[in-house]
Amino acid sequence: MTDYSKYRCLKIEMTGKLATVTLNQPETRNAINHRFHVELQDIWADLAQDREVNAILLTGAGKYFSVGGNVKGMQDRPGGDVIEEGGMLEPSGGRRIVQNILDCEQPIVCAINGDCIGLAATVALLCDITVASETARIADPHVKIGLVAGDGGAVIWPMLVGPNRAKEFLMRGNMIKGADAARIGLVNYAVPQEQVLGKAREIAQELADGPTWAIRWTKLSVNKAVKDQFNLIMDTSYALEMSTFMTEDHREAVRAFVEKRKPNYTGR
Repeated sequence: MTDYSKYRCLKIEMTGKLATVTLNQPETRNAINHRFHVELQDIWADLAQDREVNAILLTGAGKYFSVGGNVKGMQDRPGGDVIEEGGMLEPSGGRRIVQNILDCEQPIVCAINGDCIGLAATVALLCDITVASETARIADPHVKIGLVAGDGGAVIWPMLVGPNRAKEFLMRGNMIKGADAARIGLVNYAVPQEQVLGKAREIAQELADGPTWAIRWTKLSVNKAVKDQFNLIMDTSYALEMSTFMTEDHREAVRAFVEKRKPNYTGR
C-alpha cells in the first residue's frame, strides 16, 4: 500500500478497495494555495500506482468543496501560477494536475458537497462521475480576475455542455447551481446536500467492487477523446492564462477584489 502520510492538505482514507480523498482545509474553505496545488498534482499519480485501490471518491471537508485559488495572494505574485519553494516560476503545475487526473486508471467519483470554484471546478468536472448538492454553486470565474480560463476549464466545460454554453460560462464567469448543472449535463446527479456523500460513495463502492479491468479500460477508451481535447487546447489556454497574469486588467481586478469594489478595466 502506498504511504499517503506526506499529504497535509488532503486526507486519504482507505475502505476496502475504495480510497476517499478529502480536500481538507475547511478553515480556508479549501482554498488552493501552493502546497495544496502540488498535492492535487501528485495524489492522482500515487493513487494510480496503488494496487489496493480500485476506485476513488473525491470530496471536500466542511461546507465547501473548494473556493479555488487565493485571489488576495495574487497581489504578491510577480506573474505566473505557481512559485516553487526554491523560488523558480513553475507555470506547468496546472497542466500536470489535469494530465494526472486523466492518466489515473481507477474511476473517480466526485461528491461536490458545496461551492466549487475555479481550479476546483476543473478538478471536479474532470472526474468520471459527479454528484452535486442541489444548492452548490459551480463556476470558473477566471475572467472576473482578468485571467484566461487556462487550467483546464476550456477543455472540460465544452465537452460537457457544448461550446456555446461553455463560452458563456467561461467568458462571463457566472455561477450555476447544482440542480441546474445536472439539468444541462454539467454534472451527473444533483441531490439534497445531506445526500451527496452517500450517493457518491454508493456509486464509487459499486465501481470498486466491479470488474476491475472492464471498468478501467472502458474509462481509458472514453478518455481518449478527452485527452485529444486536452492536447489540442491546454497548452494554448495555459500559455494565454500566464500572459494575462501580466496585464493591467488582471492587476486592477485583484485590487478591486481586495478593496471590494467594481474593477475599472482599460484593456491593458
